[in-house]
Order: sequence, then C-alpha cells, then structure tokens
Amino acid sequence: MCKITIPWIPVTFTVTPMIGGFIGGIFVRKNIKGWYETINRPSWRPPNYMFAPVWTTLYLGMGYASYMVYRSGGGFSGAAKLPLALYASQLVLNWAWSPLFFEFHQLKWSLIEICFLWTNVAGCIVTFYKVNKLASYLMIPYLGWLSLATALTYNIYKNNPEISDKVNDE
Repeated sequence: MCKITIPWIPVTFTVTPMIGGFIGGIFVRKNIKGWYETINRPSWRPPNYMFAPVWTTLYLGMGYASYMVYRSGGGFSGAAKLPLALYASQLVLNWAWSPLFFEFHQLKWSLIEICFLWTNVAGCIVTFYKVNKLASYLMIPYLGWLSLATALTYNIYKNNPEISDKVNDE
C-alpha cells in the first residue's frame, strides 16, 4: 500500500491567505450588486469577475513566498523573523480592507488603510529579498495589483464625496 504524506507546513503557509480572502469575499459578494454598483467608479476599473481569480492567484503566491522565507530563514527566528512579522501584519491589513470598504463604506479609512498595506507589502518585498530572492519576486505582482487597488480606492473616495462625507464623519 502506498502511503501519501502531505507536507503540512508548505500547505499551511500557502493556503492561510485564502482564509481571510474567503471571509472578505463574503462582504464583497454581499455589497457588489448593491452599494458598489451605485457609487461613482472609474471607467478603467477591472471588471468585477476579474477580482476573484486575481486575488486567488495572488494569495497563493504570497502564501508560498512566505513559506519560502520561513524555510530559507530558519523558521520563526533568525533571518525570517522580521520578514514574517511584516508578512503577518500585511495579511491582517489585507483582510481588513474588504469589510472596511464594502461592508462599512468607510472610503476615507479604506484609502488610509490600503496606503499602509501598500507600504507594508513593499517592506515585505525588501525583507524577503534578503532571505530568499524568489520569494520577494513572487510578491511583486501583489504590489502591482495593490497599486491598481489603491488608485481605484482613491478615485472612488474622491468621486463620491456624499458617501465619504456622510459615512466617514458619523
């Protein structure tokens, strides 16, 4: 009989970002056909159907990149300590954005939050590079997509002052 062994550590690292992505998706699905369709959005935004496959790919890439840093940097201590701490904090920021924007309609705070997230991911790329160059390269598409998401968030914030003023000042 053939025994199959599952490599739990790489699987756990790779799949962990999907947990928050799945939960965030609940907030997105709940509001995408309602509130989000009623706000002023730029013509250059990606179509709604693109977000799920792009985020799935990015989550899997960043998850595996974090495993590569964990493996190359000696676990949760040594060279991997700072990169993995930054990675964990960017995951929290990433997971917080969808409810902040889609559920609570906090446009100003969503913009501030995504700017912190962008900066944090840039820090991850720099610190990952010192431990595992390929891992840092796997994070670059994520930063690119975040750049688009940040521009989109800014555009929506600026072009929906009635929502920004009403909701954010309460």
